[in-house]
Amino acid sequence: MTPRVTTSPRRRRSLRPRPWTAATAVGAALLTTAFATPPGPSAAPHSPSGIRGSLVAGYDFEHPDPADAGRELDIGPSGTTLSLVNGGAAMRVRDDADPRRGHVLQTRQVGADTAGNDDWKAGLYDPQGAASLHALNGARQASVMGWFRTTGQNPSPNTGTADPSDLYNAIGLAGVLTGDSNGHDVRALLEVIDVDGELRLVALGRRVDGSASQTFAADGDWRTHLPDGKWVHLAATFDFDTGAMALYRNGRPLPGTYVRDDDPWALEGAPEPDVASPTDPRGIKIGGSFPQNTREANPCNCRMDDLLFLDRAATPGQVMAEYRLTGGRPAA
Repeated sequence: MTPRVTTSPRRRRSLRPRPWTAATAVGAALLTTAFATPPGPSAAPHSPSGIRGSLVAGYDFEHPDPADAGRELDIGPSGTTLSLVNGGAAMRVRDDADPRRGHVLQTRQVGADTAGNDDWKAGLYDPQGAASLHALNGARQASVMGWFRTTGQNPSPNTGTADPSDLYNAIGLAGVLTGDSNGHDVRALLEVIDVDGELRLVALGRRVDGSASQTFAADGDWRTHLPDGKWVHLAATFDFDTGAMALYRNGRPLPGTYVRDDDPWALEGAPEPDVASPTDPRGIKIGGSFPQNTREANPCNCRMDDLLFLDRAATPGQVMAEYRLTGGRPAA
């Protein structure tokens, strides 16, 4: 199917600010402390309003679990602890390209020649649904964002096939799983995937568990948006009610196309508003799929920092502000 350029969603509505609550105040206080610890980009002060009031989970990789350094504590209000899968504490590294960043997450393919189960990735998986991610249960909107730097071959050799020249058709960045996910299917995802035979940077969302997804693909070669060895801030936003999706690079919107021109999210008709399935997501996946570590797929040879998962579609101004607050330059 030829992608269709869509300039506006079918049912655009104004967004009302979420009320400031005690829970979000606690989350903002944690973030202020967390981002003040290391020198450099992550030391910038953070406002307790706007984007931070919608934070569900966040990770700056400066907060190992005191009981297990192979786990990373959530600096958001949800308390969703990540597992650093296969690499453990060794995945928390100081970045050589930008030492100001402090510690960052390293993900990578470990064995490219044979099928295994040793890729470095991060995440959480709960087959009963992750209760800490309840804010994304029945969510009307969502956002996924963070800093990314490629550090090796992408996409990686596909260890699930016998052909040594076969490559995976995707590069896993970060996403929230559906309420019925096997560790791969997502509710909100930022990734590089194959679109009509070409790898593209995408936002991919699924409103209804087990149903179809919609993809918004950025125009142009993905390597232009995520050049080798360079830190880039990426964001994907999702409005499950209007069908609007957006991608941002270094705080600025990316032009793109919706891959499907039908109604994969089943937005037409009652009831209103349209929201995500009323299920707790089964977790988060970062740097690949299957955070429960039962199989390998779509590894990312990457470094990552300041990953945020929100229960609101961040506005263009909020994305730009977040980019600048976490280390971006106004003219970048």
